[in-house]
Amino acid sequence: MVLQKLTLVLGGAASGKSDMAESLVLKEDLRRVYVATAQAFDSEMREKIARHRAARGPGWHTIEAPLDPDSAISGLGGGDIALIDCATLWLSNLLLAEADLGAAEARLFNAIDACPAPVVIVSNEVGAGIVPDNALARRFRAAQGGFNRRLAARADTVIGVMAGLPFALKGEMP
Repeated sequence: MVLQKLTLVLGGAASGKSDMAESLVLKEDLRRVYVATAQAFDSEMREKIARHRAARGPGWHTIEAPLDPDSAISGLGGGDIALIDCATLWLSNLLLAEADLGAAEARLFNAIDACPAPVVIVSNEVGAGIVPDNALARRFRAAQGGFNRRLAARADTVIGVMAGLPFALKGEMP
């Protein structure tokens, strides 16, 4: 199996999207690079990160890049495959750091375009819920929705995941 240049795996929280993305990467005969965007600010998140790392098992090179996944993929070669997990935490990190979202998105898209390795990105679909009750949450939801639309437009393949079941939104299921 050969993945296209850019694959987006999109779904709700705890939908199985990370498992799906990892299974796609594992099918490729390439060096697996996991670009982690999570930050462990509390014990619950430290435990979650440890569980995910253990579940992935050996054979993954992990790069922690909570604010700059673009720099993490910039050094990859044609013998690599990158999994960025996840765009939602990355965007949250940027918002909380009061970073320039447009500039960060441009850097990521430029890095993907220049990267010779296939890239798989996991992101949450946040538009199916209720309207958030505070300004930061509404700003996040709007930013995430816009980013997901622009990312999906650029992607060769977009896979939705609901209740652990994948479905093709764009392109063919790998």
